[in-house]
Amino acid sequence: MAADEQENTVDDDRVDDPEYDWDGYAFDTRQVHAGEQEDLTSGARITPIAMTAGFRFDSFEDARRRFSGDADGLIYSRQRNPSGTVAERRIASLEGGSEAIVVASGQAAITSALFALAQSGEHIVSTASIYSGTRILFGRSFARFGVTVDYVWDESDEEEWDRVIRPNTKAIFTETIPNPKNDIVDIDRIARVAARHGIPLVVDNTIASPYLIRPIEFGAAIVVHSSTKFLSGHGAGLSGAIVDGGTFDWGASDRSYPLLTEPASPGAPSVLERHGRTAYARLAREAVVNDIGPALSPFNSFLLHQGIETLSLRMDRHVANSLAIAEWLSTHPRVESVDYAGLPGNPRYELARRLYNGRTGSVFAVTVRGGEGGARRFLDGLRVISRMTNIGDVRSMALHPATTTHNSFLPELRDRLGISAGLIRLSIGIEDVADLITDLDRALKRV
Repeated sequence: MAADEQENTVDDDRVDDPEYDWDGYAFDTRQVHAGEQEDLTSGARITPIAMTAGFRFDSFEDARRRFSGDADGLIYSRQRNPSGTVAERRIASLEGGSEAIVVASGQAAITSALFALAQSGEHIVSTASIYSGTRILFGRSFARFGVTVDYVWDESDEEEWDRVIRPNTKAIFTETIPNPKNDIVDIDRIARVAARHGIPLVVDNTIASPYLIRPIEFGAAIVVHSSTKFLSGHGAGLSGAIVDGGTFDWGASDRSYPLLTEPASPGAPSVLERHGRTAYARLAREAVVNDIGPALSPFNSFLLHQGIETLSLRMDRHVANSLAIAEWLSTHPRVESVDYAGLPGNPRYELARRLYNGRTGSVFAVTVRGGEGGARRFLDGLRVISRMTNIGDVRSMALHPATTTHNSFLPELRDRLGISAGLIRLSIGIEDVADLITDLDRALKRV
């Protein structure tokens, strides 16, 4: 038998192992498969939920090596759990990062990500238009721990950045698609500001998701998510995620990041020397998440990585529905304005086309006529769209920010942020768009 015939015979009889290395595969494939672990017990196709607080050590020496960081085994579910590992690897793959950490909520993700960088007496700079809960977090809990935050109102103004950034500034924070105004930011521009000052850029990518934009590709060092929202999509459980881009040169920055670059004990290697591209993620996991304890439960980890499997399919419908509804609302006689960057005429429309191909998510604002009274009648007239907090669910939702999420803000700050009495935040779901428009039209007739 010829050699090539023998080779073909061997190939025909061989059983290939399933794929577990998903590098190089397309986004839609990775969102389904990346991060999976083989179940050696029963061969279950879906990774089982690891409902355990702790894990056995093989020996005295194995326990010592895990705790010292010389071995990579599991220790305790407050730090890492196999169910969370699936979601972590999947999110890191989709965002293009070196490693990810899942935590109990989006607020826990932001807090843990920034507390790994800044300590008492240090400073963070943020763009002004961000989620209200993050502003409250910065102004209340961060201030109580001695970390101050200043805001840049015009991210295109280089001089404003230079005025606000100080020698003790340890991070720049922004959102790809701010909530609720859909006033997208130029991530590329802000990343250049951060690089010029030697500061890591931390980007909240909750509303865009890695399907619409991947901030690490534009120069972000770290990405955070309230993965309760679009990554999960089902609204059934809270979760958050931190992604280390693995690209920031911590050793070269003229700003001090001692937890990363200095040895924890004399003669020991630093976290950066030990872990390289994943150093920040290891620090955040071991010195913040493990210490403070915002662990994500194994069950919620399972819900998260199950939700990610349909991310691209849902986002396509979210965006298509939102654009159709934004266009329809913009012509309605009982609507004053629509804040959706994907609409022609919006001041950020060209930026939306350049960075997002015109697809700026499904969370945006509509201002109805009649002020608070008009907003009340509109909201009370909705029957399909739910009156509730949360965003990014498959279900459509509506909320009145001035009396809910922004009710603790001073009137002057609400005015500057554009949170008027008639403004409604919409999070458009994946229902039939004609049914959603019918519901909106019925409610607007009450205004």
